[in-house]
Amino acid sequence: MSKLILVTGGSRSGKSAFAQTMAEALPGPRAFVATCPVIDPEMGDRIRRHQEARAGRDWRTVEEPLDLAAAFRRARGEPVVLVDCLTLWINNVLYEAEQRSALVSEADIAERCGPVIRAARAHGGTILFVTNEVGLGLVPETPLGRRFRDLAGRANQILGAACDEVFLVVCGQPLRIKPQHS
Repeated sequence: MSKLILVTGGSRSGKSAFAQTMAEALPGPRAFVATCPVIDPEMGDRIRRHQEARAGRDWRTVEEPLDLAAAFRRARGEPVVLVDCLTLWINNVLYEAEQRSALVSEADIAERCGPVIRAARAHGGTILFVTNEVGLGLVPETPLGRRFRDLAGRANQILGAACDEVFLVVCGQPLRIKPQHS
């Protein structure tokens, strides 16, 4: 049975660096599940910088924009898996649905979280999920923006409940949310 850890925070809060540091404190090899496709040159530069930050540190990249359960099967040989990030996964799910003129509901995203959690639990080792905390800002202006916020919030709640540990990163500083210390 795996140990599941969720790391959340705002954009540029330091959550990915914190999760990578946690992962690198564990014996490797490690798999980095990348959910972000290269959509423009700026995003390509961001991805390259993330790859350089992992270079020479016993990481293997598994690119998987949609089927995270399959990514865990492909990372079977690595005892540490870092998924970065769930909010980009949700973005990809929304985009793929829109290409088919379909809508994704909170029930749909909850249903998609089930296989991800089961595959992560079955993997063995330590699984770290990175996600954005999107509910602390303004209400998005567009219906699509509000749906994305709602889907990310629902997925974060489901994953947070399933994980053994949850951290919120603010200004580069991690706060343990779960389990709470007494």
